[in-house]
Amino acid sequence: MTLQDEFKQKAAFFAAGLVESGMVVGLGTGSTTQFALQRLGERIRSGELRDIVGIPSSLRTDAAARELGIPLTDFDTHPVIDLTIDGADEVDPDLNLIKGGGGPCCGRKS
Repeated sequence: MTLQDEFKQKAAFFAAGLVESGMVVGLGTGSTTQFALQRLGERIRSGELRDIVGIPSSLRTDAAARELGIPLTDFDTHPVIDLTIDGADEVDPDLNLIKGGGGPCCGRKS
């Protein structure tokens, strides 16, 4: 694992630790989110998290979440998200984020 991957994993695990039972969680796409999905799946399987649902941002995330046992929903059923987990391609000193550095988006296969 590269140093960058280690940082992504730490950030993702921290974010996954903010999820509480009963939450609706937005699930982004990309390597950071994949780490978060792993941690969420672990927390669900251990019984630490209950009654959460995720809204995936891509088919890739949908498939990964299902494989890890994370229940999914959609905006029609849950129009309000409690927390979204996703990475960012760039962050400036004012904490403005840039997304979409060429990765999968909007339900397209990746």
